[in-house]
Amino acid sequence: MQKGNLFVISGPSGAGKGTLVARLIERIPNTWLSISATTREPRPGEIPGIHYFFMTDSEFKTLADAHGFLEWARVHDHYYGTPRSHIEEHIANGDQVILEIDVQGALQVRRAMPECHLIFVEPPSLEELESRLRGRATEPEDVILSRLKTAEVELSHKMEYDYQVVNDDLDQATQDLVDIITRYANTKEEVR
Repeated sequence: MQKGNLFVISGPSGAGKGTLVARLIERIPNTWLSISATTREPRPGEIPGIHYFFMTDSEFKTLADAHGFLEWARVHDHYYGTPRSHIEEHIANGDQVILEIDVQGALQVRRAMPECHLIFVEPPSLEELESRLRGRATEPEDVILSRLKTAEVELSHKMEYDYQVVNDDLDQATQDLVDIITRYANTKEEVR
């Protein structure tokens, strides 16, 4: 049986994590993108169990108190977290589980599940990151400046990750991620 693993992918906004993860999932069979839980209301078009697990504050706190999350945080008056049971179930089934979260969450996951593999996706430079953020033309100046400040803090943690992937060339960065994941996925579990 193929060995299941947990890969935590982090990096600054604008580094291209979402694009890389989408390409990765297309290329590697038995890959599952983790779904987070949240206490916020669903937005139009969001489907429970597909986009998020929507919970009440009480349900979330009960699960958190029972150590049911690998990581969790309160963000803008709502809770967000990664349910442990779903991750463990998919790993047990031999899936390559991808968890795309911020640096703080990634380090919480490492403490809860030390066997996970942390991958940091970074832009080739802060100047390129700024160009990408401005090129989106979707956010006001204050949000762009805030994202750039956050990026500097996140980049200061990249050496705490097992792997760093520079997203300078999308095809090469995708291949780098595929290589990392297939290296672990192709390790066979011993049958007991």
